[in-house]
Amino acid sequence: MSGHSKWANIKHKKGKVDAIRGKVTTKISREITIAVRMGGADLTGNMRLKLALQKARENNIGRRCA
Repeated sequence: MSGHSKWANIKHKKGKVDAIRGKVTTKISREITIAVRMGGADLTGNMRLKLALQKARENNIGRRCA
């Protein structure tokens, strides 16, 4: 009986989802770091940072970034 272990199926699906989420988080955090280096930490004067933080909030990374 192949595929009878529910936990194994959950583990494999979760691994795939976590890998994708990790890539997105890494990309957004790099973008925030670059934006701060280029234009400073002021949101009113740094549109690139403002957009990066908005993207982070859309992907539920906002608590760690802002």
